[in-house]
This record gives sequence, structure tokens and C-alpha cells, in this order.
Amino acid sequence: MTKAKIGVQGFTVKKEFKELGPYETLKRVADLGYGAVEISQVEMTAENVAEIKRASEEFDIEIASLSAGLKPNRPGEESLTTHYDKIVDDCRTLNCDLLRIGMLPRESMESLETVLAFCEQANEVTKRLKEDGITLYYHNHHVEFAKYDGKYMLDIIRENAPLLGFELDVHWIYRGGADPIEVIKDYAGKVELIHLKDYRISQMPQEAMAAFREGDNETFHRHFADLVQFAELGQGSLDLKGIIEQSLESGVRYLLVEQDDTYGRDPFECLAESRQHLIDLGYEDLF
Repeated sequence: MTKAKIGVQGFTVKKEFKELGPYETLKRVADLGYGAVEISQVEMTAENVAEIKRASEEFDIEIASLSAGLKPNRPGEESLTTHYDKIVDDCRTLNCDLLRIGMLPRESMESLETVLAFCEQANEVTKRLKEDGITLYYHNHHVEFAKYDGKYMLDIIRENAPLLGFELDVHWIYRGGADPIEVIKDYAGKVELIHLKDYRISQMPQEAMAAFREGDNETFHRHFADLVQFAELGQGSLDLKGIIEQSLESGVRYLLVEQDDTYGRDPFECLAESRQHLIDLGYEDLF
């Protein structure tokens, strides 16, 4: 069983990275008791990279992984096909050997053929990165649990991009209709990064009930069908202890706490609450 480290996924504090800057944001993350961060949704300018490096060294916080797209979503955006050398240099500067693709390119979601084209391109980039000492991982959402010819898209990606690793997001796996523990077990040896993110069904909002009373069934049913929330760890329905134990069995290096939306709460407070829940579960030694 591996000894993993619990950290923070930077998407949770993406607004704070912009408003406070990388140095102050990472200081506050370290002050909460987290010792690792996955960098996401941060513009990797020379200034920001330098601030991340300074914070990492001063606060003894590991940079678990960096984020990069296979191709740019917007003109000028960094990607592995347009800024390969720069991304590799950032990894080396930040003493990071894990890189992750955060999402399947939108155009690749169109069909099985576009998924397979993505696999071919991703496998080639993964091979090149391995030569530079970096491992590339793919982060799932729920879309990868659509089936093509009876197979999940996620499994198709695994089969057709055999060099690619996987960063499994337990909330999105569950939202996709699969069992996170079973998926993590199935991907043993291919997964070093896990996103710890709880799954909560919210209460019916007052707006929905007001619409119901007014006879506005369309508004009511829209809310009724959209009650899933990203929850602080321990405030949802996922078996987090089972997930963590299987993650350790499967060889995971980093367990990254993430909450895509905190619904008006201070994200640092949410991260503190999630950390305390993990301590209550018996995982204080992983921080």
C-alpha cells in the first residue's frame, strides 16, 4: 500500500489565485495544514510561476501536478501542442513530474472517431513527455461514462492511449453512474492522482417552490432536475473512507481535495472543513 499525500486542487480557490495572487493563496492553503497543491486555472506567466515557486519553497508545499490542455481552447492559450517546451520548463522549475489534462477537448466529444483521434494525439504527447521525465494524466468528468459499442468512453481512452495515466474524480464518476471505488480498483497502476470531492443533493430552492405555487411547472422541473451539488467532504453521500483506502491500494500519490462551487461560502473555510473530516476519518498522517 502506497503512502499518499493529501493536498488541494487549485480550482477550488481559482478566484483567490487571481485576487490574492499565487503566493498569498498558497500561504493560506499551507496555513490550513495542507502540504500539496495541484495548480489549475492559473495563468502560468513568468511572474506567477516565480510566485508559486517562492511559496512552495517558503511554506514547504509540494506542487503535486500542473495542468495543460492538449490543444488551445482560445487563440494564444498555452497547450501541449503549441507551448510544449514552456510547459516542460514550468514543470522542472516547480519540481513537478506530473502533468494533467483537465478535460477532453470539446471537439473530441463529438463522436467515437473524435475520441480515438484524441487518444492517438495524447499517446504521442505522453511518449514525448516520458522522455522528459514527466507523466501525463487525464482527468475525467461524467461525459466519459457515455458508452460506445457497449464500452465506457473512459475505458476506450485507456485502451487506445496506453501510455496515458488517469486522474480520477470521484464526484464525476458517481455523477456518471459508476462506483468510484470499483473504478479506482479497475484503474490500479494507472492512477496516481485522485480528486476527493463529495456529492450532495441540495434542498429544493425557494424559487422552485414559488414557481410551483404559481403554476410554472417548467421552472419547477428545471430546478428539480438540477439538485446535485459539490459538497464539503463529509457533507455528501460518497464513501470517502472506502475511496481513500482503495486509492492507497491502487498506488495513488496525491489525494486532492476539490470543490468546484462553494455556493457563496469562503472556499478556505470549506477546505478547512473538508480537512477536519479527513482527520476525523483517521488520515491526519497523510497531510
